Amino acid sequence: MSAVITFRDVSKSYGGAEAVRDLSLSIEKGEFITVLGASGGGKTTFLKMINGLVEPTSGEITVLGESLKTADLVQLRRKIGYAIQGSVLFPHLTVEENIAYVPNLWNKSDKARTKKAVAKWMAIVGLAGELGERYPAELSGGQQQRVAIARGLAMEPRVMLFDEPTSALDPEMVGEVLKVMKDLAQSGMTMMCVTHEMGFAREVADRVIFVDHGQIVEDAPP
Repeated sequence: MSAVITFRDVSKSYGGAEAVRDLSLSIEKGEFITVLGASGGGKTTFLKMINGLVEPTSGEITVLGESLKTADLVQLRRKIGYAIQGSVLFPHLTVEENIAYVPNLWNKSDKARTKKAVAKWMAIVGLAGELGERYPAELSGGQQQRVAIARGLAMEPRVMLFDEPTSALDPEMVGEVLKVMKDLAQSGMTMMCVTHEMGFAREVADRVIFVDHGQIVEDAPP
């Protein structure tokens, strides 16, 4: 099986301080990787390098067969979903408009197709249909987080990145989101999730990676 994501001797420095150091790993199609570690240990930098939001100081990253040094990052990011901590939704757009943002770019005039995709992902992440007309400020923190997850998944990406996706969810919803993640991984979607929750990490992952001071100190099955 060919790797979907590879890091080869990757380091990233900010003003002389190393956030990631000599990182090498390979992730296969359909794997669900969770990344654990203390705050400031390099987890989010690690995640952001996968879709080119952070450029490594040295080393090489390959995603979906393309080196990030030469890839068209705009095109590549269309295959990579990203749900970040705190949701960061477009405040002037409704829930439906937020989730439909990228599908609208792809489907253009096929509004029915986009509407169907939005309804599908809202249902999957547990958002009631009547919330579609609300704006982010009218939602709870947990609802906003679910919208952010649905927006990332609505791209139907080949790789999905999560940064603390359950931070604002109640325990029952964590279980529902976890089931969605498992189902998507089984369908062949490659997923990487940064989390502080050890129980969540071990329950959902094929591999758990511990990062400390920018280095992988453990990479093993849960």
